[in-house]
Amino acid sequence: QVQLVESGGGLVQPGGSLTLSCTASGSISSIYAMGWDRQAPGNERELVATIFNSGRTNYADSVKGRFTISRDNAKNKVYLQMNSLKPEDTAVYYCKVMTWGLGNYWGQGTQVTVAS
Repeated sequence: QVQLVESGGGLVQPGGSLTLSCTASGSISSIYAMGWDRQAPGNERELVATIFNSGRTNYADSVKGRFTISRDNAKNKVYLQMNSLKPEDTAVYYCKVMTWGLGNYWGQGTQVTVAS
């Protein structure tokens, strides 16, 4: 199993920035990708960004050019730098890991609210 602990959410004004971080523990060697999903009230959970062990990344179209995902493999951490935040980015953000043979895991979620 893999355990995930997120931090960094909060309230920010439109146009502002936040950085989310997530630390993984447990069966780390089984991880082949880390990322972030989000879920806004009344909406389905959606992929925000993913970074693979190779370093390859992908992003939802809605965040391209504004969000940057990165990893620190030595610390088993993944980060999401969010710039130029919009009210529609308001959601609970979930750290996610994808593993070989163990399935996917999500953290408990951290709230991001973009409002003036």
